[in-house]
Amino acid sequence: MSGKLFTITIILTSLTVWARGHASNRQPALTPQNSGTKNALIAVSAVNERVVWASGRNGTFTVTTDGGATWRAGTVKGAETLQLRDVQAVSDKAAYVLSIGDKPSDFRIYKTADGGATWTMQFQNQRDNAFYDCFAFWTPTRGIVQSDSVDGVFPDLRTTDGKTWHDISHNVPTALPGEASFASSGTCVATQGKEKAWIATGGAKTSRVLVTRDGGNTWSAYDTPLMSSQGAGAFSVAFRDAQNGMIGGGNLDPKHTDEAAAALSRDGGETWTLTAKPPVTGAIYGLSYAGSGKAKNSDRTVVITANQGCAAWSPDEGVTWFKLPDVSGYWGVAFAGPQAGWLVGTDGRILKIGFQRQWPVAGDQ
Repeated sequence: MSGKLFTITIILTSLTVWARGHASNRQPALTPQNSGTKNALIAVSAVNERVVWASGRNGTFTVTTDGGATWRAGTVKGAETLQLRDVQAVSDKAAYVLSIGDKPSDFRIYKTADGGATWTMQFQNQRDNAFYDCFAFWTPTRGIVQSDSVDGVFPDLRTTDGKTWHDISHNVPTALPGEASFASSGTCVATQGKEKAWIATGGAKTSRVLVTRDGGNTWSAYDTPLMSSQGAGAFSVAFRDAQNGMIGGGNLDPKHTDEAAAALSRDGGETWTLTAKPPVTGAIYGLSYAGSGKAKNSDRTVVITANQGCAAWSPDEGVTWFKLPDVSGYWGVAFAGPQAGWLVGTDGRILKIGFQRQWPVAGDQ
């Protein structure tokens, strides 16, 4: 190795060590906000750094158009007794919500085009044993919905016009016995670009990720190293680009609170490797890249929430983890960019989270 190359290597190594060594001192800024409701909030979706929607129990939604300085809460008419387990923000006026309840017909999709003043029901389930967990969108009018399996089939849906939803169960791989997804924070499905999507599953003997590269026309299934059984598996999935993504999960059984885990893929979801053990207990309910609001996202910072009341973050996709101090009771997390993210949780809690600019770390891709 030449002297010049050796010097450059030493400098780069030193910067990497410096970045990692100072990660714990770069704790993000945390700002509590008033959501305008005391109902538990489950899911959150950001349009940009100013416009954010959240949804939760008792048909509740809340929206901000000023970055969270003020929030306006409301209720979806007809869904007052249901849980809005997922929300997709489109603009300050438009958003979708996905409801769940005790009856098959309680699984519905609503859309507003006037800031929540009125809502139109676009879909109402009629299929016994279907349980729609979450949805995700490529564009304001193109999205997919994931359900637990029924008789070996995932009765998944797709819209291509933002109005009507059609069954694509014949496109999706055959389900394993007991295979399901989790409606913990509306993040069991992730989309990227114009046609790629990933679905995280559990409930069976193997936790899998279902992958489409053509907008839901065809799918492939890949095993993950996360433990899986009834009530356990992969709960949340996020990708920062077409190749690099993470899943998080664990076990809902209170006797197994030490099984929270995350895994990383570098090849678009085909293979997965466990990260360092996250410093949370229970199951990872929510997972989001801090740069997920950017068109070109190389930021490896990840934030996770867990059902046992913990939250944590990693500057390097799980090589190292740091607990968020005194943060508990949050289910969902989403970012518009590194300096503008939101955690939502019990009793209507909303916490804004922001990271300062940081050094790149080893292994950036």
